[in-house]
Order: sequence, then structure tokens, then C-alpha cells
Amino acid sequence: MDWKAEGLLDGLEDEESRSARIELLDYLHDEEGCPLEDLRQAVQEDRLVLLPVERLLAGNASYSQRQIAEEAGLEIEHLRQYRQALGLPTPAPDAEVLGEADLEGAKDTAAIAAAGFFTEDTLEVTRVLGRGMVRYAEALRTLFAQTFLEPGDSELDLARRLQQSAEELLPLSSRLLDHVFLLHMQQLLRNDVLGIAERTSGKLTDTTETAVAFADLVGFTELGETVDVQELGGLAGRLSKLASEVVEQPVRVIKQIGDAMMFVSPDAAAAVATCLELIERAEGEENFPPLRAGVAYGPAVNRWGDWFGSTVNVASRLTARARPGAVLVSEAVKEQVGEDTFAWSAAGEKKLKGLNKPLTTYRPRKATD
Repeated sequence: MDWKAEGLLDGLEDEESRSARIELLDYLHDEEGCPLEDLRQAVQEDRLVLLPVERLLAGNASYSQRQIAEEAGLEIEHLRQYRQALGLPTPAPDAEVLGEADLEGAKDTAAIAAAGFFTEDTLEVTRVLGRGMVRYAEALRTLFAQTFLEPGDSELDLARRLQQSAEELLPLSSRLLDHVFLLHMQQLLRNDVLGIAERTSGKLTDTTETAVAFADLVGFTELGETVDVQELGGLAGRLSKLASEVVEQPVRVIKQIGDAMMFVSPDAAAAVATCLELIERAEGEENFPPLRAGVAYGPAVNRWGDWFGSTVNVASRLTARARPGAVLVSEAVKEQVGEDTFAWSAAGEKKLKGLNKPLTTYRPRKATD
């Protein structure tokens, strides 16, 4: 193939770069069977070095969406909804761009449907899975780039190194996902025991009395006007790391929203202690903004891994009213915790948006002997 005539060497300044590009194109076209149009598109989008890994992940594309739906015993509309819920593109029904993994996934989806789960419920769980997997994939991509990029790499060098690393490490990643999922399920089953009423009625309530906490970086919005995006992302990443080091069961990290972490716990004292420890750890960090936190206690709705309700709203608004380096809690939290676990100081009544009357608040501190 005359790659120069095809325009796939345009923009390469030196002979060494052109030679590496030619060897990579020859490998992809002659040995991997990559069509010319795919190569052209990859060059235009500046992702030629990633094409070997892409093809490794995709496998052999030999099925259309219609064929997979028929073989798996699914309605094609169900399959389309499933892919949308995962955040994946939905190809034309007869385009043969899907592979064996897509077929196996469709069969698993059909088996779940046959087990009696409602379609809308399973699609919502699938959306949760898709959002989580996108974040995991993005983090893994960053890890690969940071680890395997080397100065002076040619396209061929980098493509080969990434392909070899993917072949070796992706199976390990899949096994790790299975392992971590089972560990979390085990922990959830230990902590979230179904009540007698739920077992008797056969209906699981999603409303629970719980402590909800937020902790955020003070002045993060203002920092965005003076520092670059990468530095802001670094601060958010450091907050996530601190939270992962501090949080222990029964407290759970629910999510990170930019500069804020959200936690829940059936034990209000554990939630307060986590916030105090997180603030203390942040104070020991170099070049790190102070943290503040808010904790509320009451009914909250746990739906598909996220939490909703007035208790969540109160915790968020308490956080916004907290002083830098302090935790602000509702009276309900203090009542749940009791007088002796922490040193308490009255923080007055706070008028919070959405509440009809001011909320009595307190500031806990670690108790001293």
C-alpha cells in the first residue's frame, strides 16, 4: 500500500517518523486486517497509536444489533435501551459492528429479564453501572498514559507498548472488578439487614433513618479564577484520596461532586467523627484549602446507590454555612450522638433555604480527656 499516496503520512516532518508510521500502518492493515477507511479515520483523529488496543478490546465485529437481539432472545428495542443505559452508542440495526462480547452481554441481559426483574428497574441499575464504568475506564486510561508514555517514543513504539500492556493487564483488571464487587456486596449485606416487616410484606422500603454528611473545599470556586483547571482537578483528586484513607465502615462514600464529598452512615457519631478526622487530615496537607463539613440526621431515600430527600438537602446547606475547619450539625445529630462522645458548642439557629423555621445547630469537636 502506498501510504504517502493515501495521504496518511501528511504532517510528519522527518524520515524516522514516516518510517515508524509506515510500519505501524503495514502491521494494522496487513496483519490485523484493519480496513483503509478505519486507518484513515484514526490518522485524522490522531489516535492511530491507540488502534491496536481498540481492536483488542473490540474483538471481531461480526454481528449486527438485530442478529444479537434474535440470538439472545431479546426485543431489539430492549437491547437498544440497554446500550443507551450503559452510555454506549447504538449502531444501526443491521450494521455488523458488534462482537462476541456484545452477544454474551445481551444473553446475560436476557437472563436477568427472565429472572423476573422489572425492565425499568434493571435499566436504572444499568445506568449506575455505566456511569461507574466510565469513570473507571477514564481513570485506567490516565494510569496507562502516565505509566507507559516515554519521551521520544515513535508511534510504532508507543502502539506496541500499549498493545502489549493491554494484553497483559486488562484480564487482571477484569478479575479485580469481580473481586471488589463481591467484597462490597458482602459488606452491604452485613450492614443493610432486611427488617422483619420487609421480609413479611415482600416489599423493600428505600427510606432509611441515616446520617448524611458533606465535606467541601473552602474557596474552591474562587480558586477557579486564579489557578488552572489541572491544578483544580489535582485538589479534587487529593480530596478523594483523603476521603478514601479516612472513611471506614459503617460510613460510606456515596459520591464526589467536584469539590465536595458525600457520605452516609447509620451511625451519626461515626459520620461526625469521619468529618472531624477528614478536616484534621486536610489541615496537615501542604498547599491544600481548608475543609468544612455539615451533618444531618433523618429519613433519606436510597435509590439505585444514590441518596435523596430533605435530610440530604439539610446536610448540604449546613456545609455551606459551616466555618472553615469546622463541622456544623443539626440538633437531630446531637441527639443521636449524645453528650459525651464529642465536645459540643452551640452554633445558634440557622435559616436554611427550603425550611419553614430556623434550624438549631451545633459544632462538635473531638473530646479531650
